[in-house]
Amino acid sequence: MGTIYITQDDAFIGKTDERIQVRAEKKVLLDVPLIKVDGLVVLGRATVSPAALTELLERGIPLTFLTTTGRYLGRLEPELTKNIFVRRGQWQATEDERKTFHLTQAFVRGKLKNYRNALLREQREDKNLNLSQALEQIGTSLAGLASAEGIDSLRGLEGAGSAAYFGVFQERIRGTDFCFAKRVRRPPTDPVNALLSLGYALLRHDVQSAVNIVGFDPYLGFLHRQRYGRPSLALDLMEEFRPLVVDAVVVSVINKKLLKPEDFTSEPVSGAVSLQQEGLRSFLRAYEMKKQTKFKHPVLQKQCTYQEAFEWQARLLAKYVLGETEQYPPLVLK
Repeated sequence: MGTIYITQDDAFIGKTDERIQVRAEKKVLLDVPLIKVDGLVVLGRATVSPAALTELLERGIPLTFLTTTGRYLGRLEPELTKNIFVRRGQWQATEDERKTFHLTQAFVRGKLKNYRNALLREQREDKNLNLSQALEQIGTSLAGLASAEGIDSLRGLEGAGSAAYFGVFQERIRGTDFCFAKRVRRPPTDPVNALLSLGYALLRHDVQSAVNIVGFDPYLGFLHRQRYGRPSLALDLMEEFRPLVVDAVVVSVINKKLLKPEDFTSEPVSGAVSLQQEGLRSFLRAYEMKKQTKFKHPVLQKQCTYQEAFEWQARLLAKYVLGETEQYPPLVLK
């Protein structure tokens, strides 16, 4: 089962014996054993029974609340793991300029390499695409990582590479039903941006769960500056997974016509675009299927799913901050 996504407004989440049950309008929408559940994500409004909350906390199952547009509201989860050594190593790493620089460089390198590989793959599959200019810019950003003199310089290279990548995102979308001009967040004002924002919110839930399992403080990061309430480390670790998981799902559901323009609705005042119920379910199915896709981890040389890779990368990060390895290897797939 993995993660349960609850999209029905005013649903009731309860517990019956060793099972989680979701009901709405006097009907049972879902009834599954708790042992099969890795996490719950509520998109919209829902009521959770005290018994269900207690069971989720005791089993270490995180519960995340998002708006229907994918904006993060908050999450309920057990206390941090007892692994104080990982958190101590994390704090020491943030005070060590060499380690902070190395990790920031690694997060940016992983993201940019996966950006480049995604565009190269698209170009191989469609000879009519001309992505050479974007690829050149991303390559320039990657080359600049070796000579960057500080964290701000690394952030600038990441920004330039991301701008080049999203500058040709429309080229990856077939047909004329969907258009993408630029990345728009808070709120997303077109369907493609709505899918990206929703996907990144779901990815944050998964990656933050992984860093909590390993024992990190999710709010103390390296690439992302510390801000009150911002899970900077989860956002850091997300970077290498954005093109691999979310962007790939967005392009796939559009090009396979699993979603249509009429699956989206727009708020009259804010202009925020979001998926309607049926389209939302289709997107969540595609995202969950992507997470369960298997591949061979290039560093550990073992088969894993993306769901497992979130935790594996967090454990590789823990080994680095504890001084057990000389470097952190971001996940890069061709």
